[in-house]
Amino acid sequence: QVRLVESGGGLVQAGGSLRLSCTVSGRSFSSYTMGWFRQAPGKEREFVGAISWTGGRTIYEDSVKGRSTISRDNSKNTVYLQMNSLKPEDTAVYYCAADILGRLSETSSNYSYWGQGTQVTVSS
Repeated sequence: QVRLVESGGGLVQAGGSLRLSCTVSGRSFSSYTMGWFRQAPGKEREFVGAISWTGGRTIYEDSVKGRSTISRDNSKNTVYLQMNSLKPEDTAVYYCAADILGRLSETSSNYSYWGQGTQVTVSS
């Protein structure tokens, strides 16, 4: 069983920063691609970014590119999403997800396991 637990969300002013964490149970974390997604009220869930199982490759959605960095620490079974220059439109529930086949993609159906989400609210 793979379990994902996000943390680090909260309320921040526009222009501020947050670092989200996602800790994964299971012995195969280092072989998973890890993705971040978000869902704003009344909107569909959207891709934010993902990191390969080695940590050597990352991809980002255009609206967060340059403002966000995904990293991972395989010794801690944890993946991070550092978000800077936050905007009110970044307000959403943020989810981490694991692709156990190690594909690096923005396709949500590739991700088999999901966390419960953490709320990020950016005030203007």
